[in-house]
Amino acid sequence: MATALVNTRVLVDDAFRDDLAVIVDDGIIVAVELARDAHARACERVDLGGHWLVPGFIDVQVNGGGGVLFNDSPTAEAIRRIGAAHRRYGTTGFLPTLISDDRATMRAAIDAVDDAIAQGVPGVLGIHLEGPYLAPARRGAHDASKFRALDDAELELACSLRRGLTVLTLAPEQVPPARVRELVARGVIVCIGHSAADYAQARAALDAGARGFTHLFNAMSPLQGREPGMVGAALEDRASWCGLIVDGHHVHPASLRVALAAKPRGKLLLVTDAMPPVGAESDAYELAGVTIRCRDGRCETPDGVLAGSALDMASAVRNTVATLGVPLEDALRMASTWPAEFLGVGAERGRIAPGRRADLVELDAGLRVVRCWP
Repeated sequence: MATALVNTRVLVDDAFRDDLAVIVDDGIIVAVELARDAHARACERVDLGGHWLVPGFIDVQVNGGGGVLFNDSPTAEAIRRIGAAHRRYGTTGFLPTLISDDRATMRAAIDAVDDAIAQGVPGVLGIHLEGPYLAPARRGAHDASKFRALDDAELELACSLRRGLTVLTLAPEQVPPARVRELVARGVIVCIGHSAADYAQARAALDAGARGFTHLFNAMSPLQGREPGMVGAALEDRASWCGLIVDGHHVHPASLRVALAAKPRGKLLLVTDAMPPVGAESDAYELAGVTIRCRDGRCETPDGVLAGSALDMASAVRNTVATLGVPLEDALRMASTWPAEFLGVGAERGRIAPGRRADLVELDAGLRVVRCWP
């Protein structure tokens, strides 16, 4: 039997509406109609008590959660645990993200994602390979000993996922434009990051088909007067997408507001870059043999280098509204609609509209997750 979600404030394309019901059947939104018309339907009714009903969040950069780091446990079961931890915070679609690692671990991670999708593990959309084709000068917390060239064998490995989407973050000074074109032709979504590239090198990667920038401002060459760098290329380009970590630690709010002013509406995405502490009791984890500790939401190595985040997507939405002054509707779209468009799955996900998947989140007045569908 179909289900009617009623007495709710629904985020549709134009704005929030409080006079609509959302009808769901077998995991698909079959109608978004006036609430008074829904009374005539033979279906179960779920009263949301006036809460917000929004599209499920999509996070394209999830390194871990629930006490699990994907690099340490590249298995379908680990992906299930990570997904369950983030689902508590409204994430109904995600890319398990592998930080730069050796070939064997990379192979295992790709196989694990393929297996997870085959098993129907909730929320898994594909994989994000963050490296290992990165620049040592902007390695962040990555282990530079894992970095290597994108040769023919590596290209085949990076393109080997059979089910779902592959996002690959690379440094354009390490990977020539011809290789970027090959990746894009093979269906890989190329992002650039962890790079000391100059503006011309970043621009060449974009011209070769790179679609976005991984965690804008972090681990990339900055904007300067006579050398725009990677940040300048990102802010200037109208077509590319940029991920933002809005946790109060990775980027100053003023820099984030500059990005909001520079980029076209719809080209900025909220990402968490989340690590094992999300949805877990422990605030420490191991990364490449180094103990990372999280204090007041800041995850860092013993020498003070940021190493991912303890951010969840619901908190990212709240932070975007509270610290950046972004309207709630757009903050929610930065967590759902626009990531779906970046990944090319906007016809199925990211909006509350007939024919879309019923990936939905109920939020209370404080923008905290009450429950998720399906």
